[in-house]
Amino acid sequence: MTAKKRTSESMDNPTGTEAEKPMDPFSPENLRLSQSFADTTAVKKLITTVPVRKPNSQDFVRVHAGAGFCENFPLIQLKDDNEQYLVVAKLAPELASEIVSATLYLATNKQGVIFFWPVRLPDADGKDFDAWRSAREAAELAKETWVRQKWNKSLGAYDIYEAANQTVEPEWPADLDYWDLIKIAFRDHIIQELDHPVVKRLRGLI
Repeated sequence: MTAKKRTSESMDNPTGTEAEKPMDPFSPENLRLSQSFADTTAVKKLITTVPVRKPNSQDFVRVHAGAGFCENFPLIQLKDDNEQYLVVAKLAPELASEIVSATLYLATNKQGVIFFWPVRLPDADGKDFDAWRSAREAAELAKETWVRQKWNKSLGAYDIYEAANQTVEPEWPADLDYWDLIKIAFRDHIIQELDHPVVKRLRGLI
């Protein structure tokens, strides 16, 4: 009876070698990638920073060719700080001596970095410069092909280079439009009142 009882207990509560053996870390069940892996690890890249700058002289860039992806704005450019500030329309006459008119093109480089490319427009009196004109030509060409611009001091304008055999089209944010990206780019760089620190600085008040 004792032997039978012991056998019954061992069947109900196995304590043999088989039950105590740890899982082999190299077993297929432990390593095989689940078919649902892609669903459980899908991520979305969030755009929280949009620089406002000229393209790097070594970067090939593209400009968004869609309607509504470039607009003209009054800007204050702090060259020493390499910063750009939007000026609301009601203040443009008051700050006419400080602002410049520029087109902000939505652009991207080969690394997929989205940025706004500011390109000067002719002055109100029609005065234009080769530097501004060549930059506008580069930006317009970049709507169709990958281009690189490099400053030529002797020429007083930008040299424009077109990438050879580049057929890959850029990827643009699918869920953000031009004005969404403007809001991100200038969230801390918009002048809405004359008591803004930048205006005070330019007027020698601080």
